[in-house]
Amino acid sequence: MISNAYRKLNEEMHEAKPHYGVSGVKYANQVAALAMSMQTQDLLDYGCGKSTLAQNLPFKIKQYDPAIPKYSKMPEPADLVVCTDVLEHVEPELLGEVLDHLKQLTKVKGFFIIAARPANKTLPDGRNAHLIIEDARWWLNALWDKFKIVGFQDQIDQFLVIVEAK
Repeated sequence: MISNAYRKLNEEMHEAKPHYGVSGVKYANQVAALAMSMQTQDLLDYGCGKSTLAQNLPFKIKQYDPAIPKYSKMPEPADLVVCTDVLEHVEPELLGEVLDHLKQLTKVKGFFIIAARPANKTLPDGRNAHLIIEDARWWLNALWDKFKIVGFQDQIDQFLVIVEAK
């Protein structure tokens, strides 16, 4: 789901840039409200980065990020899978595998934030940190095969998609 070379580049980014992988906190209130409405605390932050979502929720969650050694163990499925500012970073040739993995892990719902613009950061090899820059229609088509889409919100240069397991 991630090449060794790309994992290493992301490890370098996480070590060198304190503000890389910290966006989870921005969504803590929305995620907490969704978890409460689902009456669950069984949550997985997929691509958790520096763990800012977990640090800002009132309950313990599972975390997974292949570029952070302490979070790189394969995760267990969860009622709610949160994937914020991650999918646009996936290597394009591996996106299908990652979406299949998310499908396997999502027991009830998913909360996905996807950027549709270039990143402000550049990888050590010179590429933009967002490897997949596509519009909402493209992403919705990619997600439609794996999930039932139950919510969508356009947020200017990114969007929120709420999905349910099929």
